Order: sequence, then structure tokens, then C-alpha cells
Amino acid sequence: MLETPVLLLDNFDEDSQMLYQSMRSSGFDGPVLTFSDDGYLPEDVTSIYTYYCGKKEDGKPRYFNQIDVPDYWEIKASNSGGQVFDLNHERGKIFFANPLHKRLVKIVDWYDDTHVVRVSDHYNQYGFMYAKTIFNKKGQLVSRSYYDVSGNEKVVENFVTHDIILNQNDKVYLFKNKVEFAKHLFSEMNIYPTRLFYNSLSNPFFVSESLEDREHSDVLFWQEGYREDIPGNMQVILDGNSKRTSKIFVQKKEAYEKLIALGANSNIVKPLGYVYNFEKENQHTNNVLICTNSDRIEKLNELVVGMPNMKFHVCALTEMSQKLMSFEKYDNVRLYPGCKASEILGLFNICDYYLDINYENEIVDATKEAFLHNLLILGFNQTIHNRKYVLPNLVFDANAYQDMMRIILDASRLDLNLERQRKMAMTQNAQDYRNI
Repeated sequence: MLETPVLLLDNFDEDSQMLYQSMRSSGFDGPVLTFSDDGYLPEDVTSIYTYYCGKKEDGKPRYFNQIDVPDYWEIKASNSGGQVFDLNHERGKIFFANPLHKRLVKIVDWYDDTHVVRVSDHYNQYGFMYAKTIFNKKGQLVSRSYYDVSGNEKVVENFVTHDIILNQNDKVYLFKNKVEFAKHLFSEMNIYPTRLFYNSLSNPFFVSESLEDREHSDVLFWQEGYREDIPGNMQVILDGNSKRTSKIFVQKKEAYEKLIALGANSNIVKPLGYVYNFEKENQHTNNVLICTNSDRIEKLNELVVGMPNMKFHVCALTEMSQKLMSFEKYDNVRLYPGCKASEILGLFNICDYYLDINYENEIVDATKEAFLHNLLILGFNQTIHNRKYVLPNLVFDANAYQDMMRIILDASRLDLNLERQRKMAMTQNAQDYRNI
């Protein structure tokens, strides 16, 4: 049996992905396991469910109009999702994988005659349906089955009883909960976690507590935001009563500050952000970027007219309305209607500032991309999409747009503000993770 450190993630949301990437950037080469699977996991991340289903080595994600529907049913889609109709009766709803504009299918919900979701089909990055979720007449979760590439049912999770059934090698195994099921996977993989790095006080914590204590060196990465109390399971760690966990790294600044204010032991609780791989160095080009999927861009006219020496690049994945196209009359504005995602990423490389001033949905995960490309991010309270990467004092009321202009026009403070922006997001280097 291979004794190795293991990263165990409760789900694989954005924070989990950042932790995974930070660990890999620091040289961590142990197994990465997760209690979830959205069908689009990286190749080196293993779901405790689909591990038993095998992998399809070829195939592509399904485009929205490639799902199976009865004859004469109609599929409609936008850049945010899709619908299935039987004449005027909506029969299904399609959810896309990120980035949404590619319209690649992740989940299809199917409705009954009362428009209650009864079944969800889950599709993966290889284009096959790897799981199916069943709901009762009230739309409540009942069970989820996972299938191998031949359509054989391998794993069934009962959300009512919490039992998990595994069909493997002509045998049927019954596990009473996710903790037992995860520990069985360790045996299947022939590994023993000498250290467990985990990010949740639910199932991953219980897995840690159920293992044999070796060196009391497991680590909790706490990724939740601000709350008014210390969770009970965290208090177990703080009181020194955990079997294996001795350190807690808090990955949101406000959550860390609150825990310390509540009396958490600073020898156990430490702040730790993520390792970001920045795409370019700081530069001074007087270029401003705006990404939008609508023509509702707050104070665009005032900003363009008020800063004639700044070059505004306004891009959209779709065609632009006549209202937005009218900005072509300004010498300092360049419009990019129907822009490809790759072309938009190229614009991040030539700009200094990103203005999050458009209404409606964000496209191409623009705020995060701006952060990773070292653009100073500014926005309005009325339009801001993702405050995680934005300095609080660079989010203005729309009526205070002149304050935004003053920040942009003061190029002498650009580098300082970018440094503050990175610090606010708790940017770490790889060595910080190696020291854990």
C-alpha cells in the first residue's frame, strides 16, 4: 500500500479549483479526490463516484442541439442556457458547462406535466450521460445513479437514507454513508493518507477523524466566508481534540479576521490565499477593457468623453445593438461585436484597466481574467459582478463616476493599486504552500 498525502475536496467549485491549482503549483503530486463530479473534472482529479465507472478516452462534449429528444420536439438556446419544447409546452431545461457561450451540455432537467423536475441527465466532457438524478413529485432529491461507458449502473446514492450501493466485479457493496464509501476508495486505490488536506468540516473532516492517527498533521483549508460564530467541528480542532488535524488555513480575509476576533488560536488558525499564475507583467498603455453581453453599460458615454486620451475596447460575444455601435463615432473607442473568446483574452494582454460597468451577466469570467492579467479592476455598485478580486475603494456609486475617472487618470498610482489588489486577494507564492 502506498502511503501518501491526499487532497480531499468536498466539491469542485471555484475555491476548490484554486486550492487544487495552488497545491499543484507548489509541487504537490499526491492524489486529488472529490466528493462531487460535474463531468468536467481535470484528468488528475478523481471523483469518489465515477472512479468506478471508468473513462472514455475519446469523444467531445455535446453541443446543445445534440441531446436526444423525441421527434418533432424543439431545442432552443441562448448564451446562458437552453430549453426543450413539445409545441408550446416546455419539457426540459439545459444547463451549460463553463464557459457558457460555448453551449456545451452539462445537465438536462426534464419536467413532468406539472412542470416539476423529475429527472436530471448529467453529461460529461466526453459527451456521454454518466449520471442520472431522480426527484419525487415535489421536486425533492431521491437518488442518483452513475454509469460506465456501456451504460451499466455502477454506483447508486440514496439521498433519503444516505446509503450508497456499489456494483463491482459481479458483487454488490452497501455503504451507510459517504465517509465509508470514500475510505473504500482508498483501499481500491491501494493508498493510505499519511496526511489529509481537506476543505470542509463535513464529510472530508469526518474522513480525517475516522483514519488512524499517524502524526496529527492533517490540514483544514477553510474556504467559507464571514460568519458570526465558530463552527462546532472547527472548535474541536481549536480545542486540540481532533484526532489528526492540527492546522487551519483560512482562505478568505474577512473570515480569518472574524475567527481571530472570536478568540481562535492564532497558532492554529493562519491566513492563506491562493497561488495565482499571472499572465503578464504590469504595463502602462492607457487601454481600458469592457466585456459585455448587452448595450446597458453604465456611464459609458461620460467615461469616454471625460477621458479622451484613454483607449476603450468594448467587446461582446454576440452582435451589438445600434445603441452600442453608435460609439464608433468616438476616436478613442474600438468595438468588437461577435468577438471570439480567444480574441477577448488577447485584449486582456494589451489593457491596463478593466471596467466592470455592464449590466446583465458577466462573460468569459471577465473579472477573474482581468485579475490574472494584472488589470486594475474598477466597477459600480450597480453593476459589479465579482467583488472577490476588486479593491473595495474602487467600487463606486454610478453617480460618482468622476471618482472612477480620477483613479484611471492617475497613472502614477497604477502599480501601487495593482499591488494592493493582489494583496487584497491574498495572493501567495508556491513556497508558502510548500511550507505547509
